[in-house]
Amino acid sequence: MASSHNSSYHYLPQSYAILTSFQRFQVYDVDTKYHNIPVKMLKLNEQEFLGEASCVLSEIVTKHSKSLTLNLHDRKGNRGMKNAGTLTVHAEETVSSRTVVEMIFRCSDLENKDLFSKSDPFLRISKIVESGGSVPICKTEVVNNNLNPTWKPVSLSMHQLGSKDNPLIIDCYDFNSNGNHDLIGKVQKSVANLETLHKDKTGTNFFSPSHVQGHEKMLKGQLFVDSFYEKVEYSFLDYISSGFELNFMVAIDFTASNGNPRLPDSLHYIDHSGRLNAYQQAIFEVGEVIQFYDSDRRFPAWGFGGRPIDGQVSHCFNLNGSPIDCEVEGVDGIMSAYASALHNVSLAGPTLFGQVINKAAQIASHSLSSNQIKYFVLLIITDGVITDLQETKDALVRASDLPLSILIVGVGGADFKAMEILDADNGQRLESSTGRIATRDIVQFVPMREVHGGQISIVQSLLEELPNQFLTYMRSRDIKPRFVTNPQTSG
Repeated sequence: MASSHNSSYHYLPQSYAILTSFQRFQVYDVDTKYHNIPVKMLKLNEQEFLGEASCVLSEIVTKHSKSLTLNLHDRKGNRGMKNAGTLTVHAEETVSSRTVVEMIFRCSDLENKDLFSKSDPFLRISKIVESGGSVPICKTEVVNNNLNPTWKPVSLSMHQLGSKDNPLIIDCYDFNSNGNHDLIGKVQKSVANLETLHKDKTGTNFFSPSHVQGHEKMLKGQLFVDSFYEKVEYSFLDYISSGFELNFMVAIDFTASNGNPRLPDSLHYIDHSGRLNAYQQAIFEVGEVIQFYDSDRRFPAWGFGGRPIDGQVSHCFNLNGSPIDCEVEGVDGIMSAYASALHNVSLAGPTLFGQVINKAAQIASHSLSSNQIKYFVLLIITDGVITDLQETKDALVRASDLPLSILIVGVGGADFKAMEILDADNGQRLESSTGRIATRDIVQFVPMREVHGGQISIVQSLLEELPNQFLTYMRSRDIKPRFVTNPQTSG
């Protein structure tokens, strides 16, 4: 007979999966005659079902003990089952997931893509995911006017990589200020392959992609790994399980380009059949994940580009209509305040981000000065072409010193090139109007249309970089998790 109290060890997946993973546990009484049969061969319909329980993985890992006790219930969700018992789940992080690989990349004899000077190369490293697509996980800085560049050290965690054997795509681009970077060549290697290149002191040739599989052209240019070093560092989970929080904030675009909310072709149209519009979908999917990392689940929520009742056009107004308090209760509170605002706010414009970013930064700065162990995540959902690009850059550069990340979702069919600049996908950090360079990259931009057309969810796309942005901030400030022993470092 299965015990009513049970423990399960869950080996944690990559970072975004730690943020998003949903778990369902089922308990069965396995008859004695099946005891010698491998678990994977068991037919569960031949066993007695005792109960099930479910939770989001974040509910477990945010506990200091990394344990959670759940009440078992039947398949219909009836929690009133008599003597159903409980299930205690304990999560442990594998040692390898705390491993960070630091490498120095160098190239030789790169193809020149410029007419009057040499190429300005940078590398973009992407991970191949289970669906077959690829997700960027790292970019180097741009080295100007150089066909034999060496870049600053690149650090990749096993949370990002999955394992040393997972294939990576390393693209080398010639940077162009208009955002249309020229691909110089690409290499597909695992971290284990890159380690071998370092040990053997050999390079690997770049290839020029071809539409015909197997017909890629080998190029003269080569990639070298001049340094390869493994070390064990505090992980995202170390911080979260010791009490650090992710605090969620949201800002919604109320510019007129969204269309009349009362008409079905509007991006703000609320379908009474229950189908979510793009704004609701982004709020719900991201908020449902991050809410578990925020103990009080009170979320600042703003609108921008609209005209509240009896007011002027505002680029940062409280979504709930309150003149003093911007917070709402839970994800449902954001959804309710958004629906209500559509009846009380006139759509206007233009699309300005500066004020909401400054407001979020102000909250993050106040938390920092109070020595709170909080990290803030601002979700901006917009349909428009940003019209205060330089002001937004200035705000982001200032905010890069704060415990803050910004997720931007683009809805509709607008031209989002400016958003891609904010995302720093060109391999260069943002620069302010005074010439100050951002301390770190804090922006992740995802156009909703690309998510709908691909095999990667909006949550996966948006949150892929968040744990690493969090860790970059903590390490730059030498902030250590509480109650965690020092990790060991290995060469």
